[in-house]
Amino acid sequence: MSDWDRKRVLVTGGAGFLGSHLCERLLLDGAEVLCVDNFFTGRRSNVAHLLDNPRFELMRHDVTFPLFVEVDEIYNLACPASPVHYQHDPVQTTKTSVHGAINMLGLAKRTGARILQASTSEVYGDPTIHPQTEDYWGNVNPIGVRSCYDEGKRCAETLFFDYHRQHGVEINVARIFNTYGPRMHPNDGRVVSNFIIQALQGEPLTMYGDGSQTRSFCYVDDLIEGFVRSMQSPAGFTGPVNLGNPSELTIRQLAETVIEISGSNSNFEKRPLPADDPNQRQPNISLAQSHLDWEPRISLEAGLTKTIGYFKHHH
Repeated sequence: MSDWDRKRVLVTGGAGFLGSHLCERLLLDGAEVLCVDNFFTGRRSNVAHLLDNPRFELMRHDVTFPLFVEVDEIYNLACPASPVHYQHDPVQTTKTSVHGAINMLGLAKRTGARILQASTSEVYGDPTIHPQTEDYWGNVNPIGVRSCYDEGKRCAETLFFDYHRQHGVEINVARIFNTYGPRMHPNDGRVVSNFIIQALQGEPLTMYGDGSQTRSFCYVDDLIEGFVRSMQSPAGFTGPVNLGNPSELTIRQLAETVIEISGSNSNFEKRPLPADDPNQRQPNISLAQSHLDWEPRISLEAGLTKTIGYFKHHH
């Protein structure tokens, strides 16, 4: 493929957990990749192995300020995604979602690029229907401690659909459910990384409540495949589309699996449930199955084995 024929792809939040895996995948697919990150939660070390690739460029930039570049596709992933990080500076979290969406949509409008928004299952809030389908409007607290993230992402979705209707921008909105894998931030307070680090250090695994609340966990490679298929889908398919693993398990089951795979002697330590913590989270992915021919393929055991291996070597 000649350099003139290659797609030029912008990934915002490209040095983060998901962004770094996406950059890797796009390079494998032959694209030129511009990775943009302000390094608030992203890490240069996540993309260090890509820096020698002549088709990869890393730029320090905050998406709350406009960006003037020439690209064919934009994946907008920029935003701290764990409660520990997004509650640290809630105003900046909302700005990243809202101003970031406006700036990236403006860029897409100017260049004619197709743009994908990395949205979240948090738009459903603490859901009253189960599992969640894309036509569910959610049950969200607009003034709580998690609202900067939930409502920021909901507003970003609004902007995406308004730019699509008003300016004809080609959009895709992907709602991400819990995802895990190598390069997760070790201190993001998320249950998978928490459990793995505690198990590897022989500390008790912290369980909030009695561990009966449920989650579904998607391995990162599966999720990235969903992103790429969304971007490649026919122009009429805007989403929103749920991307996640529909096989649900309790937090206690996850803890037991981590202990077993890591060969740890850890036990459990119970703590009270945090505010607005959803009791259950499970995607209905029939839309992704029918429109993108996508579903997760990597089992929890296989994914956890790879992730535990990563943390063993890096922490």
